[in-house]
Amino acid sequence: MFRPGSPLSGAGPARDADRTDDAGSARSTGRGQPRPEAESEARRPSAAERMRTLAESNASAVLAIPGVRLHDLGLDAVEARAVTPRGDVFLLVPAGSPAARAAVHARGDDLAAVMEITDVAPVAVPHRIRGRARLAGWLTPVTGSDRTACAGLLAERHPCGPFPGAAWTPLRLEVGEGWIDDLWGEELVEPDDFAAAEPDPLARHEAELLQHLAAAHGDLVRGLCTLLGERARTCGARERVVPLALDRFGLRVRFCADGGAFDARFDFPRPVRDVTGLRRAVRTLFEAAAAD
Repeated sequence: MFRPGSPLSGAGPARDADRTDDAGSARSTGRGQPRPEAESEARRPSAAERMRTLAESNASAVLAIPGVRLHDLGLDAVEARAVTPRGDVFLLVPAGSPAARAAVHARGDDLAAVMEITDVAPVAVPHRIRGRARLAGWLTPVTGSDRTACAGLLAERHPCGPFPGAAWTPLRLEVGEGWIDDLWGEELVEPDDFAAAEPDPLARHEAELLQHLAAAHGDLVRGLCTLLGERARTCGARERVVPLALDRFGLRVRFCADGGAFDARFDFPRPVRDVTGLRRAVRTLFEAAAAD
């Protein structure tokens, strides 16, 4: 699926990686996100899965098109998006926007474009941006019978709208290259891997669940520090302990104090597939921490 002249020329700007201790918890240097150097490959989502999750999330997204000015009045914003079974991304942009006009004017020629997605933690925490993803490829207007498929996917993903119509123009981004830089690290993603990946089954519920844990169960989240072995003596005195992220494999918590922070990852006994399974898995973590 690669074409010559892919618009994403590299892996993106590198960031200083933070070091981890033997327990797999990251120490922040104060320059950016605490991030692991290495964690178990068997208990983590792949880069393609993380990118697919972000692509299908409600995280903010903007478009960049070489040679086209988009940034005035939010005209680079992608209002809604949905991923097709083959890995293309349907986008809704303001009707009459530069992006819509450029795609129509290209008339089937390759119009290079990059969509950047920014993932922000749904709870207040230092270094709140959890990651960024870039999907680079070729932008075309959605026409003919594809408009029905596009409208159906967007309605399924965004049942309250917006919908293609007078105010919004549907476009298709054929993904040629991807890059993600998040709590797990920085990786390139092949388009075929992106197309084959599944989004995390908890993604649509993650924000609500993290906010609930932070607001109603902060004492239990803080109690997880007893599971950190040698670090348990220091993390209990941290000023703030915040649930930062979760997926089907586990829960990530950020321990903050004195302007610094470190993350700890707590694996579930087995991957979970739904909210019911997640409740059982989190209860097991809390019970293990209380018994330790």
